[in-house]
Amino acid sequence: MGILRNLNIVKGEQNLASKIFEDLLPSFMEVDYETPNEYIMQYWNKYLNVRDNLIPNEQTRRGVNGKVFEYILATLLIREKIFPIFMNAKVAFVPNINYDVLLYSSDQGPICISAKTSFRERYKQADLEAIALKYVHRKSKSYLVTLSELDANMVNTKQKNGDVIGLDKAVYALDQNFNQLIDEIREFNLGNAPTILVVESNQIVTEDIIKQNFPNY
Repeated sequence: MGILRNLNIVKGEQNLASKIFEDLLPSFMEVDYETPNEYIMQYWNKYLNVRDNLIPNEQTRRGVNGKVFEYILATLLIREKIFPIFMNAKVAFVPNINYDVLLYSSDQGPICISAKTSFRERYKQADLEAIALKYVHRKSKSYLVTLSELDANMVNTKQKNGDVIGLDKAVYALDQNFNQLIDEIREFNLGNAPTILVVESNQIVTEDIIKQNFPNY
């Protein structure tokens, strides 16, 4: 049983990406690094050194790339003592969306971190998911973290021009901007998400109350 499964980062049987991640280094808790982007860089370079030999199929490689990056990001949050972390998370009243990595802040609500090695057109889907989240949680934050500096700059330009309206910003994971994002997230009051009542009222008419007042009802 792998450590990612023990930590609830992976659910069910161990997949190819989690096995590769766990074989890259003896333990993510023992990685020496000075800044968050250095942690990401160390792990990603280790992965790139073995990737092509382990995954000869390019289509399979794309899916594994994203998952390995997601695991690197999740384990970094653990190392930075940022938790609880909700993986592959659903949010009440936001249907049909699973968020890659979600945190919850008592002052901001959900904080979504989408991990994409590169965007192509997928930033549009992330923006729609961020819009859906903000529709329910107005103060929520949505960040797109990527390994492509070009893609991050492109999305941030679109965000400034009003073409991207849900995402708060895109961040290149290997530079100083990512370190600033981690510092920013650390400032939030993180904790468990509250249990949400679908309907709440302090004036509830129940059958028991009726029978107390009308015994013959």
